[in-house]
Amino acid sequence: MAAKTIKNQEEAKPVLIQGNQAIAEGAIAAGCRFFAGYPITPATEIAEAMATELPKIGGTFIQMEDEIASMGAITGASLAGVKSMTATSGPGFSLKQEAIGFACMAEVPTVVVNVMRAGPSTGIATAPSQSDVMQARWGTHGDHPIIVLAVANVEECFRYTITAFNFSEKYRTPVIILSDEIVSHTREVFTIPNKSEYTVFNRVKPKMPPEWYKPYEDNSSGVPPMSPFGEGYRYHVTGLTHDAYGFPTSKPNEVISFNERIFRKINRAKQNIQIVKEYMMDDADISIIVYGSITRSAISAARMAREIGIKVGVLQLVTLFPFPGKEVIEVLRKSKFTFVPEMNFGQIAGEVDRVNKNYTTLKKVNRYDGNVITPTEILNAIRRS
Repeated sequence: MAAKTIKNQEEAKPVLIQGNQAIAEGAIAAGCRFFAGYPITPATEIAEAMATELPKIGGTFIQMEDEIASMGAITGASLAGVKSMTATSGPGFSLKQEAIGFACMAEVPTVVVNVMRAGPSTGIATAPSQSDVMQARWGTHGDHPIIVLAVANVEECFRYTITAFNFSEKYRTPVIILSDEIVSHTREVFTIPNKSEYTVFNRVKPKMPPEWYKPYEDNSSGVPPMSPFGEGYRYHVTGLTHDAYGFPTSKPNEVISFNERIFRKINRAKQNIQIVKEYMMDDADISIIVYGSITRSAISAARMAREIGIKVGVLQLVTLFPFPGKEVIEVLRKSKFTFVPEMNFGQIAGEVDRVNKNYTTLKKVNRYDGNVITPTEILNAIRRS
């Protein structure tokens, strides 16, 4: 079990903390007060931490009978006005997909953590992977926007879990956090920030009288205010395509209006949602585009390359979707070669290739055997270019 939650953040001291524990800490800091989940390697420590800490602050933990029920439970809790989260891995993430689609359609804020492990199916339960990227984007059926964040270290586990909740509440949408076995089981010294050091966003509630409330009415932001059930605003929630009142509709104009709005609310906010980090990119003529745990290897490889006179920089993608194409293109345009290391066959490399209009030569560095890509492997690929 990871380090215990620090109760008095005003007197917080550096602690040795695990990635999974930092995700739990971030969720609690963001205001999460409900967690439903089911044990699964390598995500179980998140549930253990939430089971221990939530009751102490008036929150609720429920171990459900399976991952499907877990997703349904956090959706219901969110509709009741409580910030909610679940966490899983591989097979459990697959089971959640239908209910994630419901949350997308009903515009219910939820946070789903997927600690990726080697697959398909049961795969290697204790080995890392990054092979769930496209499942995170397209796992549930139908056209839908989604926000997907990838964390690379313990600090990011904390900070970007808060960000995930803020995005979820602000845009009324599920947000997926992709960690992996390496990030989640790595322990690092970390000081949990004071409350003054981070921002917490709470969903916008309706201000009009209940009889005037339209739960899915369009507005300038594309995000309707959301009232918790039990506060006098009665409305219909369904997975069917619905009108502004939440009632099922098959009228083409209403179907089009709804679908365009849920995409528009995310597209308009791309600039605020798309998070990237640059390392040594100012004078780089070779770039590495990376995410998740392989970020460490990429930065180390870039430093090693510079020691032998090769100017390499790194672009870390924190937001995977909506894909930060503009930022990626800026890097591609000034690179002789661009390398995309991934623990899969090249899922984000495909997205990079999609926006690469012959700007540069794109090269993949892949492992899919349950082992991490090392700095030396990346450096060797660069030296062969």
